[in-house]
Amino acid sequence: MALASLLLLGGCSTFDSIFGGGDKPDAKEDLSTVPVEELYNRGVDALTGHRYNVAVKQFDAVEQYYPYSSWAVNAELMQGYTQYLENKYTDAVGTLDRFIQLHPAHRDIAYAYYLRALCYYEQIADISRDQKGTQEAMGALQEVVNRFPDSAYGRDARLKIDLARDHLAGKEMEVGRWYEKQHLYTAAIGRFQKVVDEFQTTNHVPEALHRLTEIYLLLGLTEEARHTAAVLGHNYPGSEWYVDSYNQLIADGAAKGEPVKGGDNSPGFLGRAFGWIF
Repeated sequence: MALASLLLLGGCSTFDSIFGGGDKPDAKEDLSTVPVEELYNRGVDALTGHRYNVAVKQFDAVEQYYPYSSWAVNAELMQGYTQYLENKYTDAVGTLDRFIQLHPAHRDIAYAYYLRALCYYEQIADISRDQKGTQEAMGALQEVVNRFPDSAYGRDARLKIDLARDHLAGKEMEVGRWYEKQHLYTAAIGRFQKVVDEFQTTNHVPEALHRLTEIYLLLGLTEEARHTAAVLGHNYPGSEWYVDSYNQLIADGAAKGEPVKGGDNSPGFLGRAFGWIF
């Protein structure tokens, strides 16, 4: 049994050396005696091998023991990137904020701002949850656009802002639909109108216009319904939401014509239908 125990201990040691345990930093090692280049390269190797905890420790040691070296500046940015990969977004934002404050003229400052914005962007919650994080992400992304408008980071940030705006519009639609189901029509109108007014470039606008038409008809506000449907038909003549609005106007006697059936919802047909009604 004693011999078996020794063999097991030896086996564990061999397993660690083969499968990565051996590359973990020795807890007893004095990192202050390790040359800065070696510390930095250890961090890069660990990062490449997805050993993020090890990488963070090595980059942190570079900053701690060689704070005035050029390696320390790069290590700080690499540490922020590693924390981002670990999904430790709060830590990453703190590291990147410090980097931005201390090195505003660094050659990679645009990337630091962009990476910081990504930390917020990737925390955007589902539309069923609070969207404060989405607002923070849009603010951080807009800062990238404002500071580096012609860079690849600025272009990608603009795209992500559009996606975030679409996300916020989706949240407004979800709340508006809930109000409508609860027959809280005034509150629902406020949400749908906000989508139309503030999120005009998102793909939620056609539905918002349809929902407004729907509610106005329920409230007997025929002129408002006709006007909203006109806006919908003019801007989105081939939309399924216009088809629904058109048919509802006919069904409620708010307009003359025949309901659209099956494959009749082509832009050309609906353009003619729009003319018949208005």
